[in-house]
Amino acid sequence: MSSVMPDIAHSGRAQTEGKLNWVGMSQIEMPMLIAFEGQQPSRVSARIEAFVSLDDPQTKGIHMSRLYLILDQLSNQQVLDYPALNAILDQFIESHQDLSEHAQVRFDFDYHLRRQSLVSGKTGWKAYPTSIVATRHQQRTEIELSVEVPYSSTCPCSAALARQLIQQAFSEQFSQEQVSRDEVQQWLGSTQGIVATPHSQRSIAQVKVKLDSKATDLPLIELIDQLEDSLKTPVQAAVKREDEQEFARLNGQNLMFCEDAARRLQHCLNRRPDIEDFWVRVNHLESLHAHNAIGIVTKGLSQGYQA
Repeated sequence: MSSVMPDIAHSGRAQTEGKLNWVGMSQIEMPMLIAFEGQQPSRVSARIEAFVSLDDPQTKGIHMSRLYLILDQLSNQQVLDYPALNAILDQFIESHQDLSEHAQVRFDFDYHLRRQSLVSGKTGWKAYPTSIVATRHQQRTEIELSVEVPYSSTCPCSAALARQLIQQAFSEQFSQEQVSRDEVQQWLGSTQGIVATPHSQRSIAQVKVKLDSKATDLPLIELIDQLEDSLKTPVQAAVKREDEQEFARLNGQNLMFCEDAARRLQHCLNRRPDIEDFWVRVNHLESLHAHNAIGIVTKGLSQGYQA
């Protein structure tokens, strides 16, 4: 009896011949040490997809275990950074010589950052859903970085309507021509003084960027900082009353339709020379309506991301 175990994927012939764009695995769960922009590596719980092309139309299948073992070695012995992504793609293709010319790997995880409050100086954790996709096509490597940034959006229309009601309440309260400063100040601090407030909602910016081919790093933290700075109203972690008051002020000074938020992020990303292309979707999870307000924008390249 032969001790050689059969390898049907290698020795068998395809029942129906044809090339396949991608073959591989999804929902691989592994811990990863990941490093962004020279920071100390952080451990994340990643969900991974690993693919190679099947370019030989007669070959029955690929060796999926080889892809898994390459990822397992990365998980146990290396840090996931920009050079590691290129190395993984090299190994995927080398492990499938004569079968595959293209490779792709995707990592999905929550990346936690310590964020400082607006005034009090308190800090807390915020989780940012993040994806990294590396693709090799005919010796060209493309790295895509995606992140979701939550923020608050206050409706400009609702704010205008609230201001009108406050004006009407003021006219009804103070019918006389001469009003003292103290009377007005006391009234504004009462529940009668603010008879209406604009509606606001938690909103989510989904951002995908394709890094320039000359990039050598994964600028996730810098990207998050710039996106939040453009929006002005990122959701907070640890807050005291003074932080909540400052958050209310920022919302009042940054009234936004979804169109406004999308344009802010568009302007931010257009100024970054290290980003070759981008795709943005802002989701305003309406508190007035049962539906959401959506804005989508891309860089506008003819062969780039499509809306």
